Amino acid sequence: MRSGDPVCVDPRSACDLGTTLTIEKKSIVTMPGDYYELRGWDKMIIDTHTHFYDPSRPQGVPWPPPENTLLYRTVLPDDYKALAVPEGVGGTVVVEASAWLEDNQWVLDLAAGDPLIVGLVGHIEPGRDEFAAELDHYAGNPIFRGIRCGPAHLRNVRRQSFLADMERLSAKGLALDVLVHKPVDSVLALASSLPELRIVVDHIAHMPIDGQALDPEWLEIYRRMSEHPRLYVKVSALMEMSTMQPAPDDVGYYRPILDALWKTFGEDRLIYGSNWPVCERAGDFASGIRMVKAYLSEKGGTAHEKFFWRNAEAVYGIGR
Repeated sequence: MRSGDPVCVDPRSACDLGTTLTIEKKSIVTMPGDYYELRGWDKMIIDTHTHFYDPSRPQGVPWPPPENTLLYRTVLPDDYKALAVPEGVGGTVVVEASAWLEDNQWVLDLAAGDPLIVGLVGHIEPGRDEFAAELDHYAGNPIFRGIRCGPAHLRNVRRQSFLADMERLSAKGLALDVLVHKPVDSVLALASSLPELRIVVDHIAHMPIDGQALDPEWLEIYRRMSEHPRLYVKVSALMEMSTMQPAPDDVGYYRPILDALWKTFGEDRLIYGSNWPVCERAGDFASGIRMVKAYLSEKGGTAHEKFFWRNAEAVYGIGR
């Protein structure tokens, strides 16, 4: 394709809306607040949870470990595109799984050469004297859209140094992904302390899925989370959360959790993520995305757009 050629975007491949749009390859405004630089890919789906890494680098990788024979391989954008683009994915937010600070730049360098990467949720250790300078450095790149914290970090939610760094993150308009299991008290405490901070709970907070109605304890966890209007749930790793493995790929098996999330958080606070390539531990990429597409097909075009890309844009500030 030559620069300046029109780009045909066929939403039917992503959401069966049955229309084809031709959009010039340039910056456009699709609606108030939505800004894009159309880069030649279908924008109907933004996958907000992927990992890229290359164990063949001279320095190797801190994750995954060599003994993980499924994941310990070179995983780069072209590998992902071969699976995702046929399913209508037009962009991805990479979540940095490496604990090495310099690997933030490694992903940003990938993004500079591949427009499919529309965001990076990076890794910067909060609660350290260096955090402010490191955040300033990486946040200067518009692809850098936030950081992720895990259980070890979240034990510090009442420490002033941690809260100060979360305030810095929020002040820059960046988001915080959290990797959390029940109980989720640390996340709720953080959301209460910093109500302006956008928090994304990864992998539905790791609720086990068995195809049955949700345990009342989990319904209460989600209800408490929903009380915080800037707390979002990433509908990712569904097949990995299945107690049956290999995981089923029919939407009926996942309907109880999807219905509960939809009822509790509504169409404005749920976002899609594949968790690729980790999702391959439970099933293939296509089965996972087609299952959630089947569920969203019942919700109408507006809800479909919000779940698959508009909410991602709002949470991460993509394109701003």
